Amino acid sequence: MIYGYARVSSKTQLEGNGLEVQKKEIKDKYDSVEIIEEQYTGTKSDRPKFQQLLTSLKDGDTLVVTKLDRLARNTVEGISIVENLFEKNVSVHVLNVGLLENTNMGKFFLTTLLAVAEMERNTIIERTQAGKEIAKQKPDFKEGRPKKFGKQQIDHALELLSTNSYKQVEKLTGISKSTLLRENKKKQASS
Repeated sequence: MIYGYARVSSKTQLEGNGLEVQKKEIKDKYDSVEIIEEQYTGTKSDRPKFQQLLTSLKDGDTLVVTKLDRLARNTVEGISIVENLFEKNVSVHVLNVGLLENTNMGKFFLTTLLAVAEMERNTIIERTQAGKEIAKQKPDFKEGRPKKFGKQQIDHALELLSTNSYKQVEKLTGISKSTLLRENKKKQASS
C-alpha cells in the first residue's frame, strides 16, 4: 500500500497552496495513494495523525512526502524515522530527494544525510563559540540572557509590595511573582 503524508503548520496554509500542492505532487507521482493530511506545527514531534500513520505502516508499504521537512523537524529526527521504517521493511519516497529503501544504497544515502546533519550541527556550534569569544572581548559583555527588568523597575515593584499583594504588583508591573519573591529575598539579605 502507498500512503502519502501532507502537513502544513498553520491554518492559513490549509486553504490555497499548502496542502493542495503537496497532495497534487504526491498524486502526480502515484495514482492509487491514500493521503493523510494534517495541520500541525513541524516543531512538535507528537503529530497525532503522523504517529498513527507510522504505527499502521507494515512490510512492503511505501510512505510518500513531498519534502524531508514534512517528515521530520530536523535531519536527525528524519533519519531516525526512516531507520525505524526500514526495520519494518517500509520504503520512503521523499519526492525532492528520491526513493529510500532498506538497501545498501538506501542505507548509504541515509548515512550521508546523517554525516551532513552532524557537520551542520558542528558548524553551528563552532560559529556560536566563535561569536561568543568575539563578544567576550567587549567590555560590556555579560554572560547569559539580558535581564528583562532594570533595577529601577524592580525597586519600584518592591516598594509597591508595601501596600499591595504579590498578585496585584505582578498585574501592575508585569514582573512575575517568582521574580518579586527572589528580588525581595535578595534585598532583605543585603539589609
